[in-house]
Amino acid sequence: MVESGRAGVLPLAEQRATVLERFPAGHPRGSWPADECAAQQQAQGQPGRVVMDLRTDQFLVTTDSPTQE
Repeated sequence: MVESGRAGVLPLAEQRATVLERFPAGHPRGSWPADECAAQQQAQGQPGRVVMDLRTDQFLVTTDSPTQE
C-alpha cells in the first residue's frame, strides 16, 4: 500500500488502530516478541499486526477492531 508518497505510511487522520501490546525496539530478540503476540491474536481469531512506532521506538501489536474493555 502506498499513501502520501511513502510505502506503508498512512496520514495520521486515517490511523485508527487499537494498540493491544507494546514491545521495546531494543529488545534482544528484535520484533519477534511482537510478531509472536500478533500470531497468538490471529490464532484466536482476532486480527493483529505489528507496526513500528518511530516516535516511541516501540513495536506495537495493533488491531483495527474495537477492543472490549
